[in-house]
Amino acid sequence: MIDVNGVSVGYGDQKIVEDMNFHIDKGEFFGILGPNGSGKTTLLKAMTGLLPLMAGVITLKGRPLHQFSSRELATHVAVLPQISTEAFSYQVRETVMLGRYAHQKGFFKGTTDRDKEMVDKVMEQTGISSFQYRYLHELSGGERQRVFLAQALAQEPHLLLLDEPTNHLDLSYQKSLLDLIKNQTDQGTLTVVAIFHDLNLASLYCDRLLLLDQGTTKLLNHPEEVLKEEHIEEVYHTKVQKQAHPLVAKPQMVIVPEGSLTENLVLDERYMTLTEDCILYSAPFPLKCMSSGIIGAGIGWYSHFMNRRVPVDYDCRDYKQDMKEYLITKELDPSLSVGMMTALDLSNMICERFEMMGKSVFVIVTAGVGNAMDVSTSFQYDIDSKPGTINTWVFINGNLSDEAYIEALVTSTEAKVKALNDMEVRDKRNGNLATGTPTDSILIASSQKGEIEPFAGPITPIGKLIGKGVYEVTKKAIQRYMG
Repeated sequence: MIDVNGVSVGYGDQKIVEDMNFHIDKGEFFGILGPNGSGKTTLLKAMTGLLPLMAGVITLKGRPLHQFSSRELATHVAVLPQISTEAFSYQVRETVMLGRYAHQKGFFKGTTDRDKEMVDKVMEQTGISSFQYRYLHELSGGERQRVFLAQALAQEPHLLLLDEPTNHLDLSYQKSLLDLIKNQTDQGTLTVVAIFHDLNLASLYCDRLLLLDQGTTKLLNHPEEVLKEEHIEEVYHTKVQKQAHPLVAKPQMVIVPEGSLTENLVLDERYMTLTEDCILYSAPFPLKCMSSGIIGAGIGWYSHFMNRRVPVDYDCRDYKQDMKEYLITKELDPSLSVGMMTALDLSNMICERFEMMGKSVFVIVTAGVGNAMDVSTSFQYDIDSKPGTINTWVFINGNLSDEAYIEALVTSTEAKVKALNDMEVRDKRNGNLATGTPTDSILIASSQKGEIEPFAGPITPIGKLIGKGVYEVTKKAIQRYMG
């Protein structure tokens, strides 16, 4: 579709972009990233054919850009520049109709039915039909942005060049605009080159990303490779962390504020309260958690941790809502809380802190095993889903990587199963050694303070503490339950 070969470009005698080389396929959504002053807009201007090249050549469909007349180029390429604060006194519909200029023929260049059809179509697509007879100076920045996008789409371009297309747009219109453009690239009817400041939007919508650093190519690849922490930190000179999007197979970047990694603080029994109807752990600061709680399941940051006692015959149709309402009665914010349930008498709870080599974990376990089962044979039976009877909480004074959280879950589970086996807890249906109960829950919570802990398997210092702690506390909790 378009080739950039050995291109250097700038202003006067000053090169801003140097020795650019890349090819963009038809139907590709191609993103350009880089900090301010890295040459993003200069490169895009060169690709419009308006900025003379100092070296190299840019070809569109095998033909150098400078061989196209401006009118001919406009039938192939449309440009959405950064929107200025100035607005001319044109109506919205008139402004969009200007995008049809390159397609109008004849001396008087009158408006055709095709022109009207395309203008109506793109105004509908961009959500501006409702104010098509208003004037540009009456509109907000976001509304004007959508008007100029409609104007660009009205050209029926093969290539659309966008300079920070989501500037001035609220969240809803950012999504609708990019969904619209992405849909056209997926259909192969449009090729898009867009400059982004928002790395996460670029990741979600772009097929490939070009990362610029001081006018040169730092990296050109798919988002998963370009948006690696080491690349972004080197170019943007700021601390970031890469995470997976929860629903889309694309990476997302988060900045790490200065001062967020401080000295480790001790999580222990000082923050725990035990009453007849609940165990409450109120941390002195938000903890990063991975849990299977009724409330707060998955990965998140929470300050309050509740293990609520419910009757053995508890059967709430909307248990999540019930748990939220219970938290509120305790003056706790459900959005900042992890909530679990158990039918166990909470006086059977066991908690203990374990420390080694300057590292520590605090473990809380409630372990009723009256409905213990062997998970390997559970498919053979209809088993009632009663409130959780083994709830394991592990509070870690440390800074865990994502891998370490997963390994901590594995280590905790293995330690729990070992405790059940050593206590000769059996599945009453078949006499096999039990591995847990039907509704066990687990929480791994870390202060995220201090040096990073890359792993938490059984041979690591943190893993050893987790294994020892969960094993010993679970055994004591089972002993107390059995009387």
